[in-house]
Amino acid sequence: MATHSMSIGAIREEARESWVPMIAIALGQMIMSYNVASLPVALGGMVKSFGVPPTTVATGVVAYSMLVAGFVMLGAKLAQRFGALQVFRFAVVLFCASQILMTFSPTATLMITAQALCGAAGAVIVPSLVALIAENYTGRQQATAVGALGSARAAAGVLAFVIGGVLGTYIGWRPAFGILIAVSAIVFLLSFRLKRDYGRPDVHIDSLGVVLAASAIVLISFGFNNLNGWGLALATANAPFDLGLSPAPIMIVLGVVLGQAFLMWTHRRQAAGKTPLLALEVIDSPEERCAVYALFAVVALEAALNFTVPLYIQIVQGRSPLATAIAMMPFNLTVFFTAMLIVNVYDRLTPRQIGRYGFLLCTVGLVWLAVVVRNDWSEVPVLIGLVLFGIGQGSLVTLLFNVLVTASPKELAGDVGSLRGTTQNLAAAVGTAVAGALLVGLLSAIALSSIAASPELPKEIQSQVDLDNITFVSNDRLRSVMESTTATPQQVEEAVRVNTEARLRALKIGLLIMAGLALLAIIPAGRLPNYLPGEIPSDAPTGDRARST
Repeated sequence: MATHSMSIGAIREEARESWVPMIAIALGQMIMSYNVASLPVALGGMVKSFGVPPTTVATGVVAYSMLVAGFVMLGAKLAQRFGALQVFRFAVVLFCASQILMTFSPTATLMITAQALCGAAGAVIVPSLVALIAENYTGRQQATAVGALGSARAAAGVLAFVIGGVLGTYIGWRPAFGILIAVSAIVFLLSFRLKRDYGRPDVHIDSLGVVLAASAIVLISFGFNNLNGWGLALATANAPFDLGLSPAPIMIVLGVVLGQAFLMWTHRRQAAGKTPLLALEVIDSPEERCAVYALFAVVALEAALNFTVPLYIQIVQGRSPLATAIAMMPFNLTVFFTAMLIVNVYDRLTPRQIGRYGFLLCTVGLVWLAVVVRNDWSEVPVLIGLVLFGIGQGSLVTLLFNVLVTASPKELAGDVGSLRGTTQNLAAAVGTAVAGALLVGLLSAIALSSIAASPELPKEIQSQVDLDNITFVSNDRLRSVMESTTATPQQVEEAVRVNTEARLRALKIGLLIMAGLALLAIIPAGRLPNYLPGEIPSDAPTGDRARST
């Protein structure tokens, strides 16, 4: 009897210990997600600290995401060649060093540099996490671990808004990033509880593939990030050079061309029996490619919303980072719990059904927000819209990642991780950049037309205010600028009224455009696998299971 009890205790202890490696893996995900989620919360503090416009701070988000997306495929090959655990530890040390620079950066340029270094570290960490899950877990545990990874990402977003909001309001934005220095050290120590893989020396790095992929992603991200500053079509005075056309769309087109060149080169290299930078097996079926398209769409929408809300609360309304955290808490908590619990419906709903329902919820949530928002994110109807969007977003990110993981064998886990990292971070960069360009562009057009139509704001008053660089300003800031002109008190109040209405209209139109994109994303979601786990033959190869319909 005693022996039996000891056996049960040993089994329980083994089961409890089996999840210890997941703590290191989850924390590895969380430090990256916390870092990038903290940037919008710190938006107001950085604008004041560095004396730069909000779009410059947003460049930090783009720099991070751009570096991860551009070099994550290289990171995956480094993990395969030298072992996921070894490169994971190296990347965590680099991430820690970048957070030291971030915490003490005296200028916006060094802040952006620190985020670029974080992105370089993330390019290695992202594929390593998937490879480490594949190395430490199998079967049902692996699916749970994948869900936990998605939940860790969402949990980090919640913590970033709470911690960043409290510290940013009462102390400053820097301590919110200083925390990551200590957490990175903890992740490094916990990494010694992970199973070690010794890598495969036969894996060769495709140098030309690295150059093509990184160049394509950097050009696309950089182009989208500068659409507003350099011009949507014709070059503005801020463009680095003037060829008549804006350099921004030229960069985007060139990036797309280089992306196609990368795929052609990868096919050629794989046909020759050489190691490609990205194993094409992870996207060789329509279902897998549609999962990538859908993942890009939902992450881009999330990034756009995460930039839009803090922009309006901190810059437009002039409220504190804590107010931002409170306003976004329902959304972040919803994403967290949905990402964690969605795996419980996998036995009842197919990936295709979940994908369609998820994007439908995102569409409804965004349309609802566009209708009910009144420039106050604390209203109950606004919170309902954020919750609806959060349910759709949380379920989609976990589902789509799980589709990609289960569609490929264990040895391609690193490639799945790099594909996920490339997609998510390119989407985050593009989503943030487009949101900034879209909202500023809408505000400029609406404000200029409203000012021109107002009889109380004659041209002599308009000529005293710089209307060529309209950006998001609070009413208090606008009032102080107008009072330095010859405007009468009535004209000052008219300008404030125009500014308030223009901002709200820009927000509503921007949300409706985002809703339209979410509705379009139902199309790739409709090509996701259409099976339940019990309907898949147990002896079928993993890739075939994902491709069965």
